[in-house]
Amino acid sequence: MTFLLIPYPEIDPVLLQLGPFAIRWYALAYIAGLIIGWRIMRRVCQQPPAILSPEKIDDFLLWAALGVILGGRIGYVLFYKPGDFLHDPKQIFLIWEGGMSFHGGLLGVITAIIVYALRNRTSPFMLSDMVAIVAPVGLFFGRIANFINGELWGRASDVPWAMIFPRGGPMPRHPSQLYQAFFEGVVLLTIVHVVWHFTDGRRRPGLLTGVFCAGYGMARITGEFFREPDSFLGFLLGTNWLSMGMVLSLPMVLFGAALIVRAYRKPALP
Repeated sequence: MTFLLIPYPEIDPVLLQLGPFAIRWYALAYIAGLIIGWRIMRRVCQQPPAILSPEKIDDFLLWAALGVILGGRIGYVLFYKPGDFLHDPKQIFLIWEGGMSFHGGLLGVITAIIVYALRNRTSPFMLSDMVAIVAPVGLFFGRIANFINGELWGRASDVPWAMIFPRGGPMPRHPSQLYQAFFEGVVLLTIVHVVWHFTDGRRRPGLLTGVFCAGYGMARITGEFFREPDSFLGFLLGTNWLSMGMVLSLPMVLFGAALIVRAYRKPALP
């Protein structure tokens, strides 16, 4: 095992403490992702084919925020620790103590998209395509917040850039949060925007949603090979592979692929 070459930059997870109130980097990551995504969606909705006014996008921000927070927490409870929360249900509401699931948040946002689109008599797929354009921004900030919190660290490794995380034991580990920030954030954002700007993707409802779902699923499955599984779950099969993240991401790849095929089987919008 090599010596640590890159020290872990210990950053206080609490940015500002005001009496009993704490402003945490993790909360700021959610806020930044939602606000930046909202501003981008306001600009995108003014380009053809326009489906919602900027004012309608303003209203959707609250729906999206509730979908992310409620879905993320409920998903974490159901997917990762159902027994613990069944034993002590009040823990479900202690969001500030950690525990959010991306896949649960995704289901929450999907629910918000479908209900909001139907209420406003517009296409759920076209609204979800706009969300797909901005979702990688939130993923990027979320993974950076995981890194700052020193959580969800990677597997033990002897690569030169391995780090010793304060709560990860004495072994140098992959900074897998940064890998995921790059692939789920930067790379996926680039792919989605290339499809939006340089193909007829904006005129094929559901295509961008499919690209995002398939792209995230593949990025997450790849990242799971470097990430240490949750200690209370471990590996679901064997001693070094098949984590819960992989199991939950595989349906995303298949669903995304199906949406891409569907989008190209239908004629593009004029």
